[in-house]
Amino acid sequence: MGEIRPGDHAAFPFASGAEQAQVIGPFLQDGLAARQKVIYVGETGHRRLPGLGGRPDADRFARTGQLRVIPSGAVCLSQGRFDPERMLAVISREITEAAEQGYPAVRLTTDMSWAFRQPGAYPLMLACEARFAEAIAAETAVMAICQLDRSLCPADQVRALTGSHRLQVTANPEFDDGVLRITRSHAPDGLRLAGELDTARQEPLLTALTSVGRATADAHLDFAEVRFLDLGILSLLVTYALRTSPGRRLVLDNLPPDVAGLIQTLGWRHLPGLACGRIRRP
Repeated sequence: MGEIRPGDHAAFPFASGAEQAQVIGPFLQDGLAARQKVIYVGETGHRRLPGLGGRPDADRFARTGQLRVIPSGAVCLSQGRFDPERMLAVISREITEAAEQGYPAVRLTTDMSWAFRQPGAYPLMLACEARFAEAIAAETAVMAICQLDRSLCPADQVRALTGSHRLQVTANPEFDDGVLRITRSHAPDGLRLAGELDTARQEPLLTALTSVGRATADAHLDFAEVRFLDLGILSLLVTYALRTSPGRRLVLDNLPPDVAGLIQTLGWRHLPGLACGRIRRP
């Protein structure tokens, strides 16, 4: 998310409120800190914005106009129905006013999840995204994120709507030193790991694991992008799993084939607290 730049039009299909707050919160906060205009279109007030609600200065930002929260109905509906033309006209007016007010850039995000409760909304949304992409491309001082709760529509529609954007944003990494990157994941809850995971990086791994929480549900660790895995890490994970909530497991997804084969030979019973998850495909 931290790499989004003016002129970018990105999609963000989220799976939970926690994931929404993890991505949208920094997007909003960075804009306010940079004295940019921040516009949020959705079905919530400024005190309940994902990742921003509860900040004591939210009232001040809303009062000065730097933070503009617009109800979906005021932007997107005509006579109770989704109206893409109205939405584009209102957003265009807001962007123009922000420039006239002297803001150096505009951060715009719309949560369109509600639209799937409207009959026949999907084709209208697909057409609207194409028009919106053209409009944003011409606005070099605007960066936009279109949010969508992916649980509310079929997977093929989520893919099509996401594919209509040039970018798809994800959460900022919990840790990234150029060798190992650790990113919080959702649905299922856990961590995505990428790069090389050796014993020198045990501490950031343990720190990131605590961010997943200590609920009784399993936590998934996705090794799909791991190039090297020190076997000592498995011992570390066993120790961590045994010290957390009773019955909670660390589910290891997409382990490197050599590591998965070795564990299979030894038997998962020798790694209490760990469980085999998804298998990495060649």
